[in-house]
Amino acid sequence: MTATLTGRKILIITTNFGTETDEIQRPLAELKEAGAEVVVAAAESGPVKTLKLDREPGPEVPSDILLEDADAHEYDALVIPGGTLNADTLRVEESAQELVKAFAADGKPVAAICHGPWLLIDSDLVDDRDMTSVPTISNDLLNAGATWTDQEVVVDTGGGFPLITSRNPDDLDAFNGAIIKALTA
Repeated sequence: MTATLTGRKILIITTNFGTETDEIQRPLAELKEAGAEVVVAAAESGPVKTLKLDREPGPEVPSDILLEDADAHEYDALVIPGGTLNADTLRVEESAQELVKAFAADGKPVAAICHGPWLLIDSDLVDDRDMTSVPTISNDLLNAGATWTDQEVVVDTGGGFPLITSRNPDDLDAFNGAIIKALTA
């Protein structure tokens, strides 16, 4: 991959347990490989304990800063990985809600995969947006006013900020590619 994101800074937000292994590791690695500086902000200090498909323990991912210390104005894009436990905890984390709202207010790309869009629902950012997610939360998105489709990646550029969503780890090539495209367009 060519270094197309040189000079760009991307924030990945997560809790410290239950984040889907591939949904944090692959964006972290591939966005760095593309030249971006990628920072992982976690709810608590210490590593992020990942899970493979919500079941088996995966490798730990180091966190760089606390969610509460992250400033949206310092970053070019936000990535929200899934994992059922991670996303269900992150969605009610006030500092995470404030961050995602700040990225949206600044018109910066917000990318969420799998169960990650739950945070967008609780931050009131999905009404009238075209989105996808893991199918088990499609009704949650529909009830919050989104239009849901079963596609590997949906990019909605309306609503004041680019919104990138994907369904699951199988869609990571398209998801990561859409993030890169949003930052280089």
